[in-house]
This record gives sequence, structure tokens and C-alpha cells, in this order.
Amino acid sequence: MANKGLLERLNSGEKVVVAEGYVFNFERRCYMQAGPFVPTVVLDRPDLVKQLHEEFVHSGSDVVQAFTYYAHREKLKLINQLVDLESLNRKALRIARKCADETGTLMAGDICNTNVYDNSNPNSKEIVKAIFKEQVEWAVEEGADYIVGETFGTLDEAMIALETIKEFGRGVPAVITMAVFIYAEGGATSTDHVEITEVMKRLEAAGSDVVGLNCMAGPETIIPVMETIKKSGVKVPLAALPVTYRTTVEEPTMVHLTDPKTGKRAFPDNLDCLASSRDDIFDFGRKCDELGIPYIGLCCGNSPHYTRALCESIGRSPPATKFSPKMDLHCVFGTGPNTDINTRKVFLE
Repeated sequence: MANKGLLERLNSGEKVVVAEGYVFNFERRCYMQAGPFVPTVVLDRPDLVKQLHEEFVHSGSDVVQAFTYYAHREKLKLINQLVDLESLNRKALRIARKCADETGTLMAGDICNTNVYDNSNPNSKEIVKAIFKEQVEWAVEEGADYIVGETFGTLDEAMIALETIKEFGRGVPAVITMAVFIYAEGGATSTDHVEITEVMKRLEAAGSDVVGLNCMAGPETIIPVMETIKKSGVKVPLAALPVTYRTTVEEPTMVHLTDPKTGKRAFPDNLDCLASSRDDIFDFGRKCDELGIPYIGLCCGNSPHYTRALCESIGRSPPATKFSPKMDLHCVFGTGPNTDINTRKVFLE
């Protein structure tokens, strides 16, 4: 098991790197379906889930985040597999706990946007809270070190998630991250039209141990919002976990991105042509370091090579650094005695 908890690490000035992004990773590997995005791979191929956890730790993640994103009852109902709700969640949590124990990392439970919250429905809060409650209880029963509540568009739903973790989480820390969909010249807001720094302050006041942003925005568009949050006076540690796509001011989230060749919407299955480079991720990590953002990671689009680049950007050398590029040994582009001079001329002259 990890020798220090999340808050102990953050309060002592350490950074915590968190690999998210399991949904898109398994969709790319053809074990999940884009659209519903329900993580049935946990039941179908638990060996692959374990393997990806291990690969992310190998690449430097300090946390094994249980693959329970979109594993709530509304999603299972959508694909007519509600009967598998508890078994899928517990299986994912046990896989994560075992990997964390074997690697000395932290294990995080995970709850997320339900897509059914409706502030015009007086019964909506109780419906959503019941969804969160069972997942939070399963997470603590299976030994989660802390619980992430992520990808909320509305402050209201994020507050329900936080309230549920505080009430049923048996004292484990809560990390709450928002997904920003609405950008304007004056800044960013939640989908229930609360300015983003006010969102963070309300979450902090309600007892969240870490607050920040995840998903939707890529490195280029998440950093300006994080700068604004940092300057706003929020006291708890901040989190930044962008998607690994080249979002811009004109197309600020991955759902806005268009294929530069066809002009069509790229989300979700043609985002490949807009993927971040490793240098993009390295630069993002450096900016987070300069801003003093201690809880950093990557969301949709993440892969072990990106997590390694993020870790190396803050001066770490995870086990995967052993296999970082060493181009001075390349047969054409290298500089050593084994460089093929004739082929080099063909390429470079």
C-alpha cells in the first residue's frame, strides 16, 4: 500500500500525477463502444483493465483510478445491463485496489456526470444522489483511498456529488473536477451559468479537498482557465486534467473540434487527427509546475506515453523513462559511429 495518503502528499508540497482516460483508450483498442461509452470491458476483459492500470503506473501515475466512469445505473440501464451494476463496480474497484497494493500507489474511486440531472425537476437531486450513493459506498467498502467526482458540467450536480462523498464516504478525501463547456470573452462558466472561479470557491466552501478542471479542454485551453482560478484565491489544492487534443480559442473543447481536412465534427471517432504531441503534454506539465498546480493528469485521449511525458516535465523519471527516445543512436538521425552516413544524406540533403 502507499505509505502516504493524498492529502499528506499535497500538504507537504508534493505533486500527484493521475492517469485518467480509460474510456477513450479502450474505445481505441476496440473493447468499448463510442456513444454509450459504458466500461463493460471490466467484466469482459478484466486482464486488460489490470494491464492498463499497470502501464499507467509504469509511466509514472501516482494513482490507480478505478474504471467506474460511466459505470452508474443510468448508463447500465441504457445498454440493458443494469443487472451487472454492482458486479461491474466492485470488479473495477478490486482490480484497482490490487494493482495499487502491488505498486505502492494510491487507489481512487470514481463517480461522474449522470446526464440525468435536471434542476427544473424537484426530484432530480434525490435521483442523482441515489446514483452517487451506491457507487460511493462500494468504493469505500473496496478500500478507496479517496474518491474523484469528475466531468460535471453543472455546479449543482458537482455539489450533489460532493455532498454524497462527505455523507457516505467515511471520511475519505474528495476531489471534484468540472468540465467546462461554455467559454466567452469574459471567461468560462458552468452549464448552469456560474462563473468558474465562483464554482471553485463554492466547492471549496462545501468541503472539497481538491478542486479543478478535467476533460473537454485540451492543454492549450485549460491553462488560461486554471490561471484565472489560481489568481482567484482558492486555498485548497488545484487539479488540472485536460484531454490530449489540440483545442483552440476558436474550438475550445474536444466536442467543438473539426477535422482540418473535412471540416466535419471530429468528436468522438475522428479526434485522432487532432491529437496532442508529446511536446504539448510536456509544455502543459511545465506550465502547471510554474502555476503551482499540484494535482495534474490527463483525461480523454491519454495513453502511457503521454503520462510519461507529463511526469518527465516535472523532473521525474518513472520506470518508463528507460524507454524514452534516444535519437543519438538512430541509424539515420543519430550522431554516433553506427549512423548510416549515406542514408542520412538521402534524407537530409
